[in-house]
Amino acid sequence: MSDKQPISIPASSMNLTEHNLEQLKALFPSVFAEGKVDFEALRAELGEHIETQGERYQFTWAGKEQAKRIATTPSLGTLRPAPEESVNWDETENLYIEGDNLEVLKLLQKSYFNKVKVIYIDPPYNTGKDFVYKDDFKDNLANYQRLSGQRDEEGNPLTTNTESAGRYHSNWLNMMYPRLKLARNLLRDDGVVFISIDDIEVHNLRKICDEIFGEGNFAANIVWQKKYAVSSDDPGIGVMHDHILVYSKTGLFQRNLFPRTEQQDDRYKNPDNDLRGRWSSDNYVSNKSREERPTLWYPISHPKTGDEVWPEPHAVWRYTKDKHVQLECEGRLYWGPDESYKRPRIKRYLSEVQQGIVPPTWWAFEDSGHNDEAQKETAKLVDQKVFSTPKPVRLLKKIIMVGCSKNDIVLDFFSGSSTTAHAVVQLNAEDGGNRKFIMVQIPEPTPENSGARTAGYATIAEIGKERIRRAAIKIQEEHPGVETDFGFKVLKLDSSNIKRWQPDYDNLEQDLLGAVNNIVDGRNSEDLLYEVLIKYGLPLTLPVETLQVAGHTIYNVAGGSLVACFDEGIALDAVQAIIGLATADMPILRIVFRDTSFADDIVKTNAIQRFKQAGINDVLSI
Repeated sequence: MSDKQPISIPASSMNLTEHNLEQLKALFPSVFAEGKVDFEALRAELGEHIETQGERYQFTWAGKEQAKRIATTPSLGTLRPAPEESVNWDETENLYIEGDNLEVLKLLQKSYFNKVKVIYIDPPYNTGKDFVYKDDFKDNLANYQRLSGQRDEEGNPLTTNTESAGRYHSNWLNMMYPRLKLARNLLRDDGVVFISIDDIEVHNLRKICDEIFGEGNFAANIVWQKKYAVSSDDPGIGVMHDHILVYSKTGLFQRNLFPRTEQQDDRYKNPDNDLRGRWSSDNYVSNKSREERPTLWYPISHPKTGDEVWPEPHAVWRYTKDKHVQLECEGRLYWGPDESYKRPRIKRYLSEVQQGIVPPTWWAFEDSGHNDEAQKETAKLVDQKVFSTPKPVRLLKKIIMVGCSKNDIVLDFFSGSSTTAHAVVQLNAEDGGNRKFIMVQIPEPTPENSGARTAGYATIAEIGKERIRRAAIKIQEEHPGVETDFGFKVLKLDSSNIKRWQPDYDNLEQDLLGAVNNIVDGRNSEDLLYEVLIKYGLPLTLPVETLQVAGHTIYNVAGGSLVACFDEGIALDAVQAIIGLATADMPILRIVFRDTSFADDIVKTNAIQRFKQAGINDVLSI
């Protein structure tokens, strides 16, 4: 850092290309020459693991290369705080973000890189009636501002990807590929993604997930029974299911077990007052043959009659003779309530069985809910039936239970009616967890004259936020006294708070004067603070203490992790007062100001020197 000038905050989000190059350099430093990759040197490093054949198995479509470029192009946007739409703004660790999820995922790269445990998404199924984002490689932020109105500059609707479109499947793949590519970066190494889809695109989704996550990281194709009955007017074979594709980021993911049910535990009784507790009996005879397992064919003695007892003629015992003697000594054989059974059964104790159920790939509606249940849940909370195929809370709770522990982050970047957030809060209230959610939803307008619009919901995002608010109230009523996070911070995608200088050469003098104030009109200090958190890579839910120091507003983030002041006219007395905020237990790690914060250049130079003398070397400007 210069002794005279602070370091400028980067203007864009995390540059993934530079990040990938750094990772490659760490693995193969010898393949870099003057900052560029020498592909011949890389080829030599990889040896025989190079594909040289022109014909090979691959999956491609129109626009794939551009979709890859879009994923690595940094965003110049920001997320602006909306405390007035939030719940418990100062303390909550949950996020609700309004905006195009492509841009939002880019902006989250630094702050949440490798931090999310579970991602669940319910993207458009490409039924021919879905809204499919048409991304713009050159300026997707401006494109989002058009799309959020659902029409382009000529007023043409941008809401559907019709089956008659020349690139029907390609359009959908071009939307999904960059978003999944970015989402993978946010997953922890032991993280997992669950993606709902139907039969139309499941085969294509499987292929792009194999490419992005790795074919070896495919975990399951869960089949969810979304309906409890076939529609009588269905012209074909009634579709009763959706798919939920599950991919881990690496081989480190370990699934959790479903909790055991009362019905399962009720099978265990203790009629003989066994000191080891409740038990259930199991067959002591194996279906293996004498020819296969001759050592398991032997007689045992009946405890009541003393007679020799043999297995079935074409079967054997489950255990060897030595193991049988041990089980007999331990009292683990059950010959019936009055020892009248011809052959014994083995006791299986409840205390010794696996304390949970292995998740299957078939999820029936009785345990996981169905679409009709989900519609009623949504309608009950927001007073309207606004989604045709929402997901039930029971389904999302099961996904969260399988994927994460009680203190993990859950991300849903096609959040719709916010069922995922509802499920997170519900599950926390039930098991005392502290899971956090991040919801992302484009503010897609509700249809004109629809019930949602009549009820006052202008956008899908408005429905999602209101659902979380009302669900929190309902959950608190059902679980009085429970202490969990019922709040959420609302942030909204927008262009950067920092002006991009595009000079008017016909009026350059006036343009240069305007550049002195580099902050966009209408933006406030909180807007600047959250842009700093995003660009610097700090979590967006860190606690922020607002202080008045020497007549200036100071933001103290997470006890000195970052201290920011965006006022102007800062003098040395304020600088010294800011330094005084540090303590031995909570030192100030970094400080951020505006470029125009200091009274003059002499104050700025002296301020940097004083910060350095106080051990604060990380001084930044915006």
